[in-house]
Amino acid sequence: MSTTTAPGYIDLAGTEKVPLSRLVKVEVRKALDTRAGFWFAVSIVALVLAVEVIFAFAASDQDRTFENHLGIAGAVLGYFLPILIIMLVTSEASQRNGLVTFTLEPRRPRVVLAKFLAGLVLAVAVMVLSAVMAAVGMLIGRGDEWGVDGNLVFNGFILSAVVSVLIGFAIATLLMNTPAAIVGYFAYTLILPTAVGILSALSDWFNDLAPWIEFNTAQTPLFQGDYTPTGEEWAQIATSGFIWLVVPLVFGIRRLLRIEFK
Repeated sequence: MSTTTAPGYIDLAGTEKVPLSRLVKVEVRKALDTRAGFWFAVSIVALVLAVEVIFAFAASDQDRTFENHLGIAGAVLGYFLPILIIMLVTSEASQRNGLVTFTLEPRRPRVVLAKFLAGLVLAVAVMVLSAVMAAVGMLIGRGDEWGVDGNLVFNGFILSAVVSVLIGFAIATLLMNTPAAIVGYFAYTLILPTAVGILSALSDWFNDLAPWIEFNTAQTPLFQGDYTPTGEEWAQIATSGFIWLVVPLVFGIRRLLRIEFK
């Protein structure tokens, strides 16, 4: 019995895979090409520049250092970076373009990886932009202390940027809704640390427990200039990070891989 090929049949078996680098490039463009993403990015840059100018004129002479300017720019940009990641990930569901994305690239793990790598690319761009903004602030304030502590660069920028990407990615994949994810992010970064701080002030027992169960509190030693966390503090970061970062990230990615887009 012979097998015949139907007219108009196209064999896609030999089609080359879409390169991962192209997927990452597409995801980066998706984060900035939309009106919401573009104007949000412009607003963040304008806010950082305004903060740098205010600090340049308001700070005392001894505080006008490149390290302080860099810390301010990095804090502002790093705080809003997860929102860009959230908008990037949740766009597949909230803007109903998931069918297009996962039809052009049906292997969902590759799309998820591309989104995460795109977040890292944006994080690197944020770090570079932080340095540029800090230099602008130094020039405006006529500061002359350009030295930077190595721990601040690693902990305050590289590590914090990666954590910011992971936090935004975890919340976005877990909720898959832009407004809900943004609200959840602000609740995590503002409401939760405030509540933990109040409870810690009222109870010595909870004050000792807080770094083990609350990720924001555990990360505090990372942003204290040239301070190096102890072994116990690294254990607290790992434990609370597992609770608030690893677990939501695992469940979120699992949901993104299985969600049905309509």
